[in-house]
Amino acid sequence: MTRPSNRAPNEMRRVSLERGVARYAEGSCLVKFGETHVIVTASVEERAPAWLRGSGKGWVTAEYSMLPRATHERTRREVTSGKPSGRTQEIQRLVGRSLRSVVDLKLLNERQITIDCDVIQADGGTRTASITGAWVALNDCVQWMLARQMIQSNPLKDHVAAVSCGIVGGAPVLDLDYAEDSSAETDANFVLTGSGGIVEVQGTAENAPFSEEELLSMLNLAKHGIAKLVDLQRMAVA
Repeated sequence: MTRPSNRAPNEMRRVSLERGVARYAEGSCLVKFGETHVIVTASVEERAPAWLRGSGKGWVTAEYSMLPRATHERTRREVTSGKPSGRTQEIQRLVGRSLRSVVDLKLLNERQITIDCDVIQADGGTRTASITGAWVALNDCVQWMLARQMIQSNPLKDHVAAVSCGIVGGAPVLDLDYAEDSSAETDANFVLTGSGGIVEVQGTAENAPFSEEELLSMLNLAKHGIAKLVDLQRMAVA
């Protein structure tokens, strides 16, 4: 099978992680998965959500949005409709869950870190790029807090990253771009930690159901891709 991008089945798009792209944010990262580009920022608030007050625990949450011309045709800003779409809510909850899986919230004390993921150009995999770049922004935010003695210990327990996989033309492939995602028989997103723990798996059969064997083949591809992403994260923050 020849992929539209001429990549091998286990080959990712070119990925880059650029830190410090937002002057005022405590942490930031411009993440690129091929032609998908996302700016991620991390901001500290000196208070936890109301439902956590008095618990001694902090919180990490996320918001996600896409610029109107991030896609081929202009999409309406969600602020004009009065509420985020179901897709937006799903993605920002996924980003928040993914990050919290590797954070010791007690070490934040009663503070909240908000991760903002703004897609400036979309070509498939915006949620996986957001999660991967969000870890870098969060790490820089944590280092900013440590340098000011706002916290005494690093609450980050591990890396976390995400990648898409799918069944395209009957074959499992890694890191789908839009051309593949729009025609895939099955598409899935995998969120894994640096140590290989599974945080979340989202998989959907577009036509015929996929088999357990196909699921495992996609998982193996995801492990391969996320190992590379974690290495890039390590290099970015070194």
